[in-house]
Amino acid sequence: MASYTVNKRAVARAEQLIDARQYVLDSDWGESQPSAEDENAYLESHSWDEYAEWHLGLTEGATDETKARYAFVYGDLRRIHRTGIIACQYRAAEWRHKEIELAAHALLQRLDKKSA
Repeated sequence: MASYTVNKRAVARAEQLIDARQYVLDSDWGESQPSAEDENAYLESHSWDEYAEWHLGLTEGATDETKARYAFVYGDLRRIHRTGIIACQYRAAEWRHKEIELAAHALLQRLDKKSA
C-alpha cells in the first residue's frame, strides 16, 4: 500500500480558497472531480507546483512532477468542493492514512464554519 505525507502547500491553498469563498457546497463529486483530460489541460497552462496545490497528499517515493506523486484531489482545479474534501477524508480514513484524514477533517470544519 502506498504511503502519503500531507502536502502542506495544498492545505494552505485550500484554506485560502475557503477564506476567499471559492468553494462549491453541493456537488456530485463523481461528476465534479477532474478527469485525466482535465488534469492534462490544466498542466498545459499551469506549473506542476500549481497542480500539486490541488492534492492533499504526496505519495512517498514517487517522482516530483508526475501525476503519481500527487493524491487526494479536493477540488475541480478552480474551486474547492465540499464533497471533494469529504471524499479525501473518507478515502484516507478507509485506508488508514491518518494525517491526510485529519487534514481533510480540519478543512471540512473550516469550510462549514465559513459557509454557515
